[in-house]
Amino acid sequence: MSKILIVMSAADVWERTDGSAYPTGYWAEELAAPHEKFTEAGFTVDFASPGGVLQPLDAHSADPEVAGPDCAHHVQHAERALREFGPLLKLDEVDVADYVAVVLPGGHGPVVDLYQDADLGRLLVEADAAGKIIGAVCHGPAGLLSAVGEDGSWVFAGRRMAAFTDEEEQLFGTAENAPWLLAGALRNKGALHSGGPAYQAHTVRDRNLFTGQNPASSAPMAEEIVAALTGEK
Repeated sequence: MSKILIVMSAADVWERTDGSAYPTGYWAEELAAPHEKFTEAGFTVDFASPGGVLQPLDAHSADPEVAGPDCAHHVQHAERALREFGPLLKLDEVDVADYVAVVLPGGHGPVVDLYQDADLGRLLVEADAAGKIIGAVCHGPAGLLSAVGEDGSWVFAGRRMAAFTDEEEQLFGTAENAPWLLAGALRNKGALHSGGPAYQAHTVRDRNLFTGQNPASSAPMAEEIVAALTGEK
């Protein structure tokens, strides 16, 4: 049975430029919706993170006023999936050859650790070179920044992608005192970033790279990945 790897951040705190610590964790919908779509399609899903650390749930993603009326379902599904999987795989022990796709969900954690994680960078460089599907949603595309080739160039420069926009960061209230903003950082590295309306589903595919802008984009991105893997239209 084909396997898909979901790579989570290990961060539980986002240090701010004013010295404050912003609690973070995985965003339930961005983990649960892809996992649900993948397993419904018959794929096995593994979870990995730096050091195999299990990141906590971002409490905002369990708040209906923030995450919408379906958030309880996403929280329950994510917690069950992680519990049933057991200890997370350690990124430095993962062989990308075992997987048909690598997917990066968000929460703010990826802008803390995954964007500069050398083990993730190795996996992504190898996955892209092999033409394997790579998916990332919301703040997950921060992890793409880790993919630096032997010549020092960014593997995804010149590629079209979506990610949490600077406008959405401002609307969410986390732009001020952020060490850096994701969409702008991706553009500065050479990404062809495009944004849709705030908090509305928006996905972009560029060859084997599938990206989504925000939590609402999680399921649509996963559906596109499943269609690509199964040959459906």
